[in-house]
Amino acid sequence: MKIMFICTGNTCRSAMAQAMLEKMLKEKNKYNIQVYSCGISAYNGDFPTENAIETMKEYKIDLTNHRATNIFSSNIEEMDLILCATTSHKNIVLSNYENLKDKIFTLKEYVGIKDDPNIKDPWGYTLEVYEECAREINKCLEKLIEKL
Repeated sequence: MKIMFICTGNTCRSAMAQAMLEKMLKEKNKYNIQVYSCGISAYNGDFPTENAIETMKEYKIDLTNHRATNIFSSNIEEMDLILCATTSHKNIVLSNYENLKDKIFTLKEYVGIKDDPNIKDPWGYTLEVYEECAREINKCLEKLIEKL
């Protein structure tokens, strides 16, 4: 199975989600799932933000080697499941990849979290905002693991 996380720049939310899920899958010995991420407006090769790198250290994850990928440079067509940070991302992906519509969800929608369907963008905010974002993603990923 191949899963892709999508956000705007692929330097915060989707990068953190990818790294966190990869670690969770490894800890559960689930090696049959590959995890990817990209961004709607990402610049290929961009580095993760400093706050994303710092936040991931709390999860014992080294994000320094992550490099951003633009959605149009990605392998999205190969994915079995595409999880977007917001409904806006979902709508953009749907408009560009209508053939994948049955595989595209917001992360919260897919795992059954009914409140605000969006994971707010921490870009440009404090480390505390990043930490809150990571906790929200982690909560979603715990539910995702149960579904896989």
